[in-house]
Amino acid sequence: MNLKSVLTLNKILPTILFQKFNSEISLLVRVKSILYQFTLLTAISGVDYYNNKYRFNVTYELLSLVYNTRVRVKVFLTEIDSVPSIVEIFKNANWWEREVWDLYGIFFSNHPDLRRILTDYGFEGYPMRKDFPVYGYVEVFYDSIQKRILIESIELSQEYRVFSFDTPW
Repeated sequence: MNLKSVLTLNKILPTILFQKFNSEISLLVRVKSILYQFTLLTAISGVDYYNNKYRFNVTYELLSLVYNTRVRVKVFLTEIDSVPSIVEIFKNANWWEREVWDLYGIFFSNHPDLRRILTDYGFEGYPMRKDFPVYGYVEVFYDSIQKRILIESIELSQEYRVFSFDTPW
């Protein structure tokens, strides 16, 4: 992509930072600047930068079939920010936005059906956040005496943990 193309792209999608690595292009934009001229959304992903001011990152992978160009658009957010849903522009964004919501807790405003898809409906927390405990908040196990599966809350102290790598099965 040459300088003229970059300037043209900047008119279409105002950017804060432009970065090119090999043949891939990454753009950093503000949340309110997410308007796309590309016709195909190939992925949406989330990242948790736990100790940063802007804790979360949502990355959109876009493809222009006309120009045969891929663009990566990134948005950085705090814990209280939300991202406008792009389901009206790209129908396939529905699943990915729900996945990012379910795993990271990043809210997509005006999403038509924002609910959990990978975790149980009663699940507490967001498993891909870096402050989520590795063991989770509940333990699921089979009780051979009662002959059924039990779910119990677990409480692990930070000072002392015992890790058992043997499975009960």
